[in-house]
Amino acid sequence: MQDLKYELKKLIIDECEKDCSIEDIKDDEALFGENSVLELDSMDALQISMAINKKYGLKTTDSKELRKIMYSINTMEEYLIKNG
Repeated sequence: MQDLKYELKKLIIDECEKDCSIEDIKDDEALFGENSVLELDSMDALQISMAINKKYGLKTTDSKELRKIMYSINTMEEYLIKNG
């Protein structure tokens, strides 16, 4: 089985059609905002949240909570382990 962080990075790259490698995404780096290597936006967030819901059963409609969860790969992994 693949590492969860690796799976999350691959999911983000695939869902958002980003032209970068998995190694380009740092575990503790912000995924959104102008300083992000991926430069993800709100449409990307929607795509990612739907894909995570489908693959891992993440079900939250609270946008503030979702922002915290999707801050970085580390925060996503932590949430999925705790609530998976």
